[in-house]
Amino acid sequence: MEKECPECGGRVLGRADKKFCSDACRNAHNNNLNKDQSNLIRNVNNRIRKNHRILTKLNTKDKTKTKRETLVKHGFNFKFFTGQYITKKGSTYFYVYDQGYLELEDDWFLIVKVDIQL
Repeated sequence: MEKECPECGGRVLGRADKKFCSDACRNAHNNNLNKDQSNLIRNVNNRIRKNHRILTKLNTKDKTKTKRETLVKHGFNFKFFTGQYITKKGSTYFYVYDQGYLELEDDWFLIVKVDIQL
């Protein structure tokens, strides 16, 4: 019984559990499965990744302070984050994956890194 490649329809030769005729077909199939479905999703994901890179670059000691103008100069966009945490005192930390920031007085921000266990 011959197997058919789900990507190109070609003949699959080799091991019994082999699904694709080539690495190129396997890669193309997985790329199609994992690609973002719309420009909106792709743009939001890119924005969140950029914000994470900026926070990681500025937060070299797992906890640091910086001014709003520094974040804005690097291209940080405050509208895009992945989560938030409100403390018992009412302070709101905004998180971009493992990097969080808290707005302080006089346009200062505290940037913190949290250890996330998955």
